[in-house]
Amino acid sequence: MSQHAKSDHDADAVKAAAGLGAASNTTAPNTVPTAADIKRWRQYLADERAEAAVYRDLAQNRSGEERAILLALAEAEGRHEAHWLKLLGDNAGKPRHASVRSRLLGFLARHFGSVFVLALAQRSEGRSPYTREPSATPAMAADEQIHEEVVRGLATRGRNRLAGTFRAAVFGANDGLVSNLSLVMGMAATGVGSAVVLLSGIAGLLAGAFSMGAGEFVSVRSQRELLAATRPTQVTLAAAPQLDIEHNELLLVYLARGMSREAAEHRVAERMGLFTCDCDPSLSLRPELPKTEDEHEAVGTAWGAALSSFCFFASGAIVPIIPFIFGMTGLGALVVAAVLVGIALLATGGVVGLLSGTSPLTRGLRQLAIGLGAAGVTYLLGMAFGAVIA
Repeated sequence: MSQHAKSDHDADAVKAAAGLGAASNTTAPNTVPTAADIKRWRQYLADERAEAAVYRDLAQNRSGEERAILLALAEAEGRHEAHWLKLLGDNAGKPRHASVRSRLLGFLARHFGSVFVLALAQRSEGRSPYTREPSATPAMAADEQIHEEVVRGLATRGRNRLAGTFRAAVFGANDGLVSNLSLVMGMAATGVGSAVVLLSGIAGLLAGAFSMGAGEFVSVRSQRELLAATRPTQVTLAAAPQLDIEHNELLLVYLARGMSREAAEHRVAERMGLFTCDCDPSLSLRPELPKTEDEHEAVGTAWGAALSSFCFFASGAIVPIIPFIFGMTGLGALVVAAVLVGIALLATGGVVGLLSGTSPLTRGLRQLAIGLGAAGVTYLLGMAFGAVIA
């Protein structure tokens, strides 16, 4: 059986298990639909078609279970499409354009197919209007709620792969933006020349980038070492055959790992060879093979986090000094620096919002308020220090 044929078979199994292939209640209302009803239903129809296409496009870049899940979601959106087609009847007319959000999802799915698309799809499913739509069936509203959780699960896999390095990148960029803007504004407020402000900004960039990189390396390496230290070893497998059956502490090992007493006693009996099972008895005393996948992928690698933190801090820290690099001076340079940093903070906050499935605008505005607030306080402190020195 080919890979795609196997995936299609898996898709059928997923649909059967999840009930996605079941027919929904598409009984049309007895009342004659109004022009507003028809317009709304046609928009729903266009969006359902677009969302089904998004899941099919994403499935093209997946294999195995993930592909089966995405195809099952596309099939479910097809059922919703059939519902609106039945209600519309001859009023379906020419296909309408999907909403801007659905079209953006489709473009990203066709050209990128990344975790960002799944995060956007999760948010889209969570904002489904079917719970408030009298013409939608209860099953359709329930479908959308379940779809949100399915997409959340798929997106979580990608988020886990991104988590360590992405965290360092976002924190590094924001620290570079905020700390160097604060430094530049604080120095400028004291009344020193633009050349001194520029040199201070460059020094802040280099010092901060190296500090962030070193800090992330130590932090992630230490976290991975702590996690590795908590992983159970296979010493019980090697030592069990030599233990005294009546007097040993093997039970304490499993109790300390958090097992219930019944489960721990069962595991001890298995390790000591006191009973046999239907499986190969030698498996009880065979050390497990080391896992090939990273058990701490959400933590990230120390070198990856350090390099990301260094590069992104530097890329953020250079933004506030761009006006001074190009020869601007005085208040104009500070205003341009603040505007550039504000745009960058909105962008990084928006990206975090997209990946976390929350509002990009809210996250962006939060980042902006925190960053400019810190820079404003530093500017006032610089003015105060300048007045004292003068």
